[in-house]
Amino acid sequence: MPINLTEPTELLPVPGVRLGVAAAGIRYRDRADLVLMEVAVRSNVAAVFTQNAFCAAPVIVAREHLAAGGVRYLLINSGNANAGTGDRGLKDARASCAHVAEILGGQAEQVLPFSTGVIGEHLPVPRVREAMPGLAAGLAADNWMDAMRAIMTTDTVGKGISRRVTLSGGTVTLTGIAKGSGMIRPDMATMLAFLATDAVVPAGDLQEMLNAAVEESFNCITVDGDTSTNDACVLAATGASGVRVAEDDDRRRFAAALQAVCDFLAQAIVRDGEGATKFITLHVTGGQTPDEARRVADAVAHSPLVKTALFASDPNWGRILAAVGRAGVAGLDVSRVRIEIGDVLIVEGGGRAAAYTEEAGRQVMDQAEIPIYIHLGRGRSEARVYTCDLSYDYVRINAEYRS
Repeated sequence: MPINLTEPTELLPVPGVRLGVAAAGIRYRDRADLVLMEVAVRSNVAAVFTQNAFCAAPVIVAREHLAAGGVRYLLINSGNANAGTGDRGLKDARASCAHVAEILGGQAEQVLPFSTGVIGEHLPVPRVREAMPGLAAGLAADNWMDAMRAIMTTDTVGKGISRRVTLSGGTVTLTGIAKGSGMIRPDMATMLAFLATDAVVPAGDLQEMLNAAVEESFNCITVDGDTSTNDACVLAATGASGVRVAEDDDRRRFAAALQAVCDFLAQAIVRDGEGATKFITLHVTGGQTPDEARRVADAVAHSPLVKTALFASDPNWGRILAAVGRAGVAGLDVSRVRIEIGDVLIVEGGGRAAAYTEEAGRQVMDQAEIPIYIHLGRGRSEARVYTCDLSYDYVRINAEYRS
């Protein structure tokens, strides 16, 4: 069960965006697994992609098509990653884009393809093509909820959120959906996310704001330390409202709303981490540089010993201490390090805090949401990372994934 996360009951339509869903039988039986998103002519589209060297074929093609400009469609399939598939994978991704153009007109280069699912298997393109007429015929503005569910793989709930933002020229809508549950590690993150707004946003500003929002959200989550081959986060601005994001105040308001949407979706992925029972916020302060603070947060967040202790509600604070110590902070003075779990001080002066008790530690670690504070005592830089515990179910889910 996800940790304090429920599926939304409604997602707001975004003027200038239509979505269609279909059950193509790519991997799953009797469920939607193919999504087509249409954005209005002259929409601006920004995206961020995985840094994995073995990036999937759709990532390569999407980058090429995005650079060409004039994006009109996003085609998303679940159940098959089309990764590790060589030249054929590229041909299959391009063929899928061509099928969209055949049905709806335009050029194949106006389509961005996205895939998620099993790596190393060829995409069944004939099934995509067969589903295309129905997919196109079903395009509608209010299909966000169905699209949210269709992109899921091991997710247990759909992840989506909508916001309305009041700017000087009027009110705009921002809606986003995401999928992700396992193979999650910061580095563009490991998931698919699709966001859209009816605001008028210049292309350069749109990309800049998306980069900033991703860096503080999707790039600050980890479930298991594995970076996927298929990561992508896309933001489309249709301009259908006529409301411009140009003035500094409007830009700040819109950027704040975008950040809030990305934050929610990123944390939702961790809350629905495969087999997760605890949601952990790691807050590191007192670093000399942001990179130093982030290295410490990552060392703790990625430690399987820390994560299994959290699952067991075992206040084995030595595991956290050891992770901080091996994070590669040159000249770390351990006597200045303070570590707290919730409101319980566990480490100070280079060892266990004098007032610490095992019972107090166990009580705070038995909670579903656990904040861990680490103060390095070296400067003013900080970092925040969101993670979860590692349970028996994580092993079971991933052992059985292809069964």
